Amino acid sequence: MGDVSNFKINEKWPAARPRVLQLYSFPTPNGVKVSIALEEMGIPYEAHTVTLADADVKSPEFLSLNPNNKIPAIIDPNGPDGTAVTLFESGAILIYLAEKSGMLLGKSASEKAQILQWVMFQMGGLGPMFGQLGFFYKFAGSEWEDKRPQQRYIAEAKRLLSVLDGVLDGKTWIAGDYSIADIAIAPWLRALDFYGVKEVLSFSDYENVVAYLERFLERAAVAKGLQVPPREPA
Repeated sequence: MGDVSNFKINEKWPAARPRVLQLYSFPTPNGVKVSIALEEMGIPYEAHTVTLADADVKSPEFLSLNPNNKIPAIIDPNGPDGTAVTLFESGAILIYLAEKSGMLLGKSASEKAQILQWVMFQMGGLGPMFGQLGFFYKFAGSEWEDKRPQQRYIAEAKRLLSVLDGVLDGKTWIAGDYSIADIAIAPWLRALDFYGVKEVLSFSDYENVVAYLERFLERAAVAKGLQVPPREPA
């Protein structure tokens, strides 16, 4: 077992339970992916609220764990080789946790490949495109006189929703049984409400996607993970 207390990040976010996995996060779509996965897998963990303010994500302590200054990040004192493992990037963390727990990554190599395909779809497409839509529709970009960027991301979000709606036709989850692919994708669908774009996207028209998100939000582990860590530091 590794010694979590030796990591610099403990100077700002000290571990009360250094023998369990340490999660440094904030309840954004990318942040809650990891807390939901941990709840679904039953992995003991301790969560630390790392706000999106520069004082947190650009602090020397957090940068020592993630030089890319983005949440989430983890330290697992119980790594596969007996030493502590540090990771950032939510998709990489999901894959690591699934392999560690032996859960939510399919029952065969072919199932795993399909699940990873949809994790990459979220990481490379759904998340970045929806995030840009939020910037240009709700945040600073909404004030720009030139509306072409906003229209570009509205169109791309609609295209991505159409992809999902078609794939989900007649299916409960995106790639066979419930998996980390669903944990990656569904929080970003939920974010469309926060961005205030559901109406402009005609979200209700994507009936398979709407039902899919409802199923996801009904899971007990999801309901708990969405609240972890709290938005305000303890």
